[in-house]
Amino acid sequence: MAAAAASAGVGAGVAAMLQVPERVVEVAVPVRRDSGEIEVFTGWRVHHNVARGPAKGGIRFHPALTASEVSALAADMSLKTAVVDIPFGGGKGGVRCDPGAMSLGELERLTRRYTVAIASLLGPDQDVPAPDVNTDERVMAWLLDTVDVLHGRSMPAVVTGKPLAVGGMRLHAGATASGVVRCVRAAFGALHRDLVGARAVLQGFGKVGGPLAFLLQSAGMRVVAVADVGGAVWNPGGLDTAGLADHVTAGGSMGSFPGGSALDPTELWEVEAELTVPAALEGAIDAAVAERLASALVVEAANGPVTPAADEILARRGTIVVPDILANAGGVTASYFEWAQSRQGYPWDEALVATRLGRTIDDAFSTVWARSQSLGATLRHAANVVAVERIAAAIEARGLFP
Repeated sequence: MAAAAASAGVGAGVAAMLQVPERVVEVAVPVRRDSGEIEVFTGWRVHHNVARGPAKGGIRFHPALTASEVSALAADMSLKTAVVDIPFGGGKGGVRCDPGAMSLGELERLTRRYTVAIASLLGPDQDVPAPDVNTDERVMAWLLDTVDVLHGRSMPAVVTGKPLAVGGMRLHAGATASGVVRCVRAAFGALHRDLVGARAVLQGFGKVGGPLAFLLQSAGMRVVAVADVGGAVWNPGGLDTAGLADHVTAGGSMGSFPGGSALDPTELWEVEAELTVPAALEGAIDAAVAERLASALVVEAANGPVTPAADEILARRGTIVVPDILANAGGVTASYFEWAQSRQGYPWDEALVATRLGRTIDDAFSTVWARSQSLGATLRHAANVVAVERIAAAIEARGLFP
């Protein structure tokens, strides 16, 4: 962020403000297990910067979660909301726990107790959480219900990614994947390359990677290799992504899919293709992977999938990387629409959501691409510069109190 602030010509005082989160709240989350014993977990909610609007960011449950990780993710959310120019600041939260080792009842009690602990931060004009790693619309419904009970009134705009039954939005679930595809289309267009018939490699086949594989194929691309935690599969002629989804849903492993050949997941990056999309967890493409990556275009569907060292190597090799704060911003954009819908009390139709989502991502890509060309810099640096300029403008317009 410091390099972006320098390129943006931001004053030293504002740059210093962007280096640290505005608040980091750590809470104890005691939960009664099904056995009757009480176990105490640790949770956090971080606001990085709220000059542009309420804090916006997901809640994740993960056994390796740390305060520093949550703070870094909150900073990314400040940049992400700014680069797509929606009126939110950056936030993030979560609990260090292993949800896979918890019953449904324990998970609900954990969610509600965590919500109570951070409730003073939450509100449609303060902080609006959403799903993230190991959380979903069911967890968001528990959070919403807990806030409503605490305040004694309905507050549907306090959370996004909700079930439809309590005010959710129909296209929210696939918005991240849709935004990634818009960026893929825009990148191919900016590079004057043909999208139809081009080959794509995809790491991750979950909430984002699953629908993304189908959308890429629907756009005319050949998805030639896919990997997830269960293995990898390869077919140079293109995989049947719908068949692959059915196979995995039925309990089959990626490597046992009959429509392709099993592939060592470590060899995924060397598969010849025009596009690589990392859609799993952070740090998937490190320096070693970057040196042997076969694709000339990377679009980051996951958060932070390319390490800083790998980023430098890819830039040296001339590989174009569409950064996560732009490429996967479809999810937070749809969250903004859901927040507006909840505040209006009137549901948006799917066509309106799709149109506005597409326009928002396309405009953001065009702005970042143009800034990259004018600066002679990578798309990541350009996206950071655009975001920092917008955040700094809000800080400077507000002034410093007192």
